[in-house]
Amino acid sequence: MLSVSLDGFFEGPEHQLDWHRVDDELHVHFNDELRTMGGFIEGRVTYELMADVWPTAETDPASSAPTRGFARIWLDMPKYVFSRTLERADWNSTVVRDVVPEEILALKAQPGGDLVLGGADLASAFLRHGLVDEFRIYVHPVLIGRGRSPFPAEAMVPLRLAESRAFGNGVVLLRYEREA
Repeated sequence: MLSVSLDGFFEGPEHQLDWHRVDDELHVHFNDELRTMGGFIEGRVTYELMADVWPTAETDPASSAPTRGFARIWLDMPKYVFSRTLERADWNSTVVRDVVPEEILALKAQPGGDLVLGGADLASAFLRHGLVDEFRIYVHPVLIGRGRSPFPAEAMVPLRLAESRAFGNGVVLLRYEREA
């Protein structure tokens, strides 16, 4: 699952994410999708960004109902944090040092639902090893002009459109599956 601007960036040049158009409808959709998953696979940067917000969001009186709902999902969900420098991770998290395809395939084979991959560098490593089965791209109706692309320049992955959906705020979900 990945949010991108219309011009294809997942973050601005200074790592900005403030252009995301997440309203209650989209947040509820994210929660509905994510609560069925078996775990989050995150890079260190993504994990640290999430850990800065979600452990306290559930009890923050300023949080909306969808925000509180996601906080509970994130806290309860198993997390696999890929990092060579992080010593430990809290909130139902396991630190993993390297992307070993056989270990990822074994993790994917476990019961409990799909795994959600977060972090551009980590996603690039998973793509290189052919470990990404599906892409859920949320295109936000904004041009940010500059930023970071979520996909490695050398990636050539044939895909098939499996679903599209427009939300009231103009965000469009494009769900692609890998071609066989």
